[in-house]
Amino acid sequence: MEWLHLSPDEWNAVRLSIKVSTWATVVALPFGIAIAYALARREFWGKSLVNGIVHLPLILPPVVTGYLLLITFGRRGPVGSLLDQYFGIVFSFRWTGAALACGVMAFPLMVRAIRLSIEAVDKKLEAAAGTLGANPLWVFATITLPLIFPGIIAGMVLSFAKAMGEFGATITFVSNIPGETQTLPSAIYTFTQVPGGDLGALRLTLVSIVIAMVALIASEVLARRISRRLDIE
Repeated sequence: MEWLHLSPDEWNAVRLSIKVSTWATVVALPFGIAIAYALARREFWGKSLVNGIVHLPLILPPVVTGYLLLITFGRRGPVGSLLDQYFGIVFSFRWTGAALACGVMAFPLMVRAIRLSIEAVDKKLEAAAGTLGANPLWVFATITLPLIFPGIIAGMVLSFAKAMGEFGATITFVSNIPGETQTLPSAIYTFTQVPGGDLGALRLTLVSIVIAMVALIASEVLARRISRRLDIE
């Protein structure tokens, strides 16, 4: 079973993928909740346009999304140049750029899962709390948020899994630099391009499957526990 042992470079790819996916999910979560709530509970001009923009990465070729990120957040891009000049933040060809690309590609799945959970909450519960004098923020924090926790967990897991498997947008935006931007999909692709790389590609494929399964099982367990607590309360 020696062929299952990962090399240092392979371990780096695994650790970087988990790091990138975790940051992509955690940073995107507050925005995902806010946009999901706005789409589920608010009526405003341009709502269909916002919904379309949020879900655009799902239907665009990932390479297109990566290129748009490159020309926008690259060192010479309108946003990237300002971030570099005034804050010293650089995304292109950095692991932070990989996290940004993964977060953008996974964001629609997170928003969709959370939005469906919000729409499933009975509006009468929120209205009742409002009639008792609670402001909208307090109603959301004490009524809506606890009820949509399973949906939030599901959205986070979907986002994490999508980020773990993202390839096209990432390699277009930040390239495939070992130790810096080479995530699991990029490392697998690299192995498939060199003679004798089949075993390395297979090892990392198995690792990807294991991580995805662990995440899915953990989310199922957490969602069930939260649902049981809500039912008891």
